[in-house]
Amino acid sequence: MKDNFLLQHRVIDELEFDPSVDAAHIVVCVRGGVVTLSGHVDSFAEKFAAERTVHRVKGVVAQELEVRLPSDRKTADEEIARAVKMLSSGALVPDGRIAIKVEQGVVTLRGQVDWQFQRAEAEYDVHKLGGVKAVVNDITVTAKVHPADVHAKIRGALERNGEVEAGNVTVSVAGGKAALGGQVNAWTEREAIGRAARSAPGVTQVEDKIELVRP
Repeated sequence: MKDNFLLQHRVIDELEFDPSVDAAHIVVCVRGGVVTLSGHVDSFAEKFAAERTVHRVKGVVAQELEVRLPSDRKTADEEIARAVKMLSSGALVPDGRIAIKVEQGVVTLRGQVDWQFQRAEAEYDVHKLGGVKAVVNDITVTAKVHPADVHAKIRGALERNGEVEAGNVTVSVAGGKAALGGQVNAWTEREAIGRAARSAPGVTQVEDKIELVRP
């Protein structure tokens, strides 16, 4: 009971600390390490931000959050499509390489890019738009590189990252798939490792088997 109470307050403090989340309408309940966020936020982008924020707190097993969009901010499919097209021509995503379909607030992205981070960036940008209910990311990564080079680039990124104890992480690469293993002490460290793997050229899929252990 005491552990649930302490975890609840840690989650509340973290939500209030994060400037990307308006915690005014979020209620935090905790049972057995499972965090339930009830209430509402204004967009799916804020929902994802709240979920990322909760995952940073040590001791959290899982969470759920209802999203209630204000009726005056609902966006028609045509308006969403226009906004997505503007995002898809940004500096990080190659212009003209991504096709867009919007149906009842669900955005489907198709096309080819050279880097995994471009695929992830396109999806992340769309999630930030008001009125978007879900994103289906069918973008493929076409860069051809040698697995040994991919492995070396991921290891180098981990060694440079001050958030990561690189010696506790194992990396293997086969056919564009990067498999991660080992143990870390915090969600932030695990997320940093995943970002490094997804950012490596030629990586089309990341299998994360890293264990989260409490120090």
